[in-house]
Amino acid sequence: MKLKVMLEKGMDGYIVAHCPALKGCVTQGRTEEEALTNIKEAIELYLETEPEDRHHRPADEYKVCEIAL
Repeated sequence: MKLKVMLEKGMDGYIVAHCPALKGCVTQGRTEEEALTNIKEAIELYLETEPEDRHHRPADEYKVCEIAL
């Protein structure tokens, strides 16, 4: 399974990661690598329940990455 993940710089300097396909599936990390590791774990936990609708943001406010589960 492949899901898109958005990475954004948070106000505290951390990298915030969330998966648009899984509403409310959000985490953070000090680096992009740590944020991607954390979001992978969050997605795995999230998928134990039913996914919600996607939410949309302007394209210039995020970076899209793919991770394999």
